[in-house]
Amino acid sequence: MVMPRTVLIVNPRSQGGRLGKRWTEIADTIGRAFPFEEAITQGPGDATRLTREALRGGAERVVAIGGDGTINEVVNGFFDDAGAAIAPEASFAVIPYGTGGDFRRTLQLPTELAEAAAVIAAGHRRKIDVGRLEFTATGGGRAARMFANIASFGVSGVVDRMVNESEKKLGRLAFAVATARATWSYKNQRVQLVFDGTDRVEATINTVAIANGRYFGGAMMVAPNAEPDDGLFDVIAMGDFGFGDLLKSGRRLYKGTHLTMDKVTARRARVVEAEPIDPGAIVELDVDGENPGRLPARFELLPSALSIVVPGVVPGVVPGAAPAS
Repeated sequence: MVMPRTVLIVNPRSQGGRLGKRWTEIADTIGRAFPFEEAITQGPGDATRLTREALRGGAERVVAIGGDGTINEVVNGFFDDAGAAIAPEASFAVIPYGTGGDFRRTLQLPTELAEAAAVIAAGHRRKIDVGRLEFTATGGGRAARMFANIASFGVSGVVDRMVNESEKKLGRLAFAVATARATWSYKNQRVQLVFDGTDRVEATINTVAIANGRYFGGAMMVAPNAEPDDGLFDVIAMGDFGFGDLLKSGRRLYKGTHLTMDKVTARRARVVEAEPIDPGAIVELDVDGENPGRLPARFELLPSALSIVVPGVVPGVVPGAAPAS
């Protein structure tokens, strides 16, 4: 079998710099499964730029190795600034190596390095939807980016900022600690939501998740019914939640059993527009674990926009297996 020309986008800062320190040994393991060219990121935005360069240079497959932030940047690299696919026949793949690991959970990508490489070598592909977000950038003005997993706003944006300001050494616990800290101090805000251009809702919210995948915030199953290839977002609104609600319901968020709670609403849409009721309010965004800006924002789903390598029938591979100790 002829392997597609593959470029691996490597974020050496993943897992607090562990990926960079172990890269020689990691590259050797991956190279036993399939040949690749490597491109090393140096800072924010590099993964998007390097992916675009690889695709325009003829790469047939681009692999992200890193966390959810790296994955998001590589997904953005598959599209130009207007949201058009750069190389529609090319495929995307992931070797999970980050702090949160939310995107890989929905697709049941293995976390053990050799197993993840074997999945990519097998090359079983699946078309998934991608979200396009137009928003207000941190420095003002409008900006746009793509997302394959979940974009959200409210306390989740504050959590992102806190986690990214830390060293992320606590892994999943970092998200839980930041969530508790943010919820303790956060004042819920009034927003207006418009679904598919017609259904207008005003609500007091703690967090609203515009979900293509199921998990965010370090393994919280916020959208348990989301499917990344069904042509619709699952929109989960956590209403007037306070710190006490978090203490009582935190475990339900991780288990995905929170949708029946009184302060939680769920609906589906292809386009969601959101803005603060108070024009001066700052409602921060969370996009795959990053905090790029704030509302007003528009979320649009692009169906079957990305071909991704996922587990198929691969001898010896158990999808979603825990990392080896």
